[in-house]
Amino acid sequence: MSHTTQAYRAAILHSLADPSKVGVEQSYEYFEDGLLVVEEGQVLACGPAEELLVRFSGVTVTEYPDALITPGFIDTHIHFPQVGVIGSYGTQLLEWLNTYTFPAEGRFADAEVAAENAEVFLGELLRNGTTTALVFGSVHKQSVDAFFEAALARNLRMIAGKVLMDRNAPDFLQDTPESGYADSKALIERWHGKGRLSYAVTPRFAPTSSSEQLALAGKLFGEYPGLYMHTHLSENLKEIDWVKALFPERKNYLDVYDHHGLIGPRAVFAHGVHLCDDECARLGETGSAVAFCPTSNLFIGSGLFDLPRVEGHGVRVGLGTDVGGGTSFSQLTTLSEAYKVLQLRGESLNPFKSLYLATLGGARSLYLDDKIGNFAAGKEADFVVLDYKATPLLEFRLKQAKTFAEKLFALITLGDDRAVKETFAAGRSLHRRD
Repeated sequence: MSHTTQAYRAAILHSLADPSKVGVEQSYEYFEDGLLVVEEGQVLACGPAEELLVRFSGVTVTEYPDALITPGFIDTHIHFPQVGVIGSYGTQLLEWLNTYTFPAEGRFADAEVAAENAEVFLGELLRNGTTTALVFGSVHKQSVDAFFEAALARNLRMIAGKVLMDRNAPDFLQDTPESGYADSKALIERWHGKGRLSYAVTPRFAPTSSSEQLALAGKLFGEYPGLYMHTHLSENLKEIDWVKALFPERKNYLDVYDHHGLIGPRAVFAHGVHLCDDECARLGETGSAVAFCPTSNLFIGSGLFDLPRVEGHGVRVGLGTDVGGGTSFSQLTTLSEAYKVLQLRGESLNPFKSLYLATLGGARSLYLDDKIGNFAAGKEADFVVLDYKATPLLEFRLKQAKTFAEKLFALITLGDDRAVKETFAAGRSLHRRD
């Protein structure tokens, strides 16, 4: 056994498949007294402690009483430059951009500001148990450099890209089709595939990119293997009307991206609150994904995402916090809001489906389910330790739970960053709560 082999003992829960496809009982694995064995940053084994302690005798074991180990959370849509405006008052999407977002992003022309914010941003992700995220930078190359430098130092699996905007934005945030292409290409060659990092071609959304810029973005998306495409889609009704006016020749909002080659595997569209059936079908048949962002959709007043309908068309769906329009880095809090969104639609969200969305479902949306998302042997050892006694209320509530499903639901509903006891990436502890 390698001297780097470590084991972690607690209750352990991970997803095996989508509950919507295989049924709840077949969708997860739970060990009341479990052992997660990690070697060289990868999962070596996961199962009942009683069995694995015999098999791995002599391995150092860290025990976590009154705790639950799950895979690290995966955030499929978040804005790195918007941390400083999270929780800002009183607008919907288009006003939000002009009032808060664009001024905040303008500060990232300063490399020192970008570096400072990268430290805060990654610290918050890890403090909330998030180990992988699909991240918007600003229009500035240095914002992406700063983010990737900080992520590489922590050996995190992260995806990010420079925003592309050549119109309908302040002059200080605009690039050109040619400069956006050249800057993105330089960043790809510097960072894509380095460590556990990947690059995403990132047009902000159709209204802020000309057809020329979208065409070059589509060209770039096809030029390097394993690239991502990350943008916004059908978040707000006024936004959709704006897109219709700007691209009258296209049959719907998604068709704008489709026409320019910005669709397919590893293309992730944030929000999708107001998708039509044709758009859902096209997303499903092309292997594209949608990021469900409940806290921002409620906070900015965009609407209620129809999860069953979108998934019913075969669309991959992950969970996004959408900080800073979203109001929390916590995936637990985000799942609590997701439950409320579905309640308002007359639907329900089973706690094991919630776990899937935040872990294996997110990995599948990002085509990373061969690397992260659960504790299958050989996967990267990204995991989080959740504290059942994080707050007096949580501890009291969990004592009343009669089943593990009830316990998990209460943990999701009442949990937040305080519930995260420790966060590991590639087998290394990167956050430990005091």
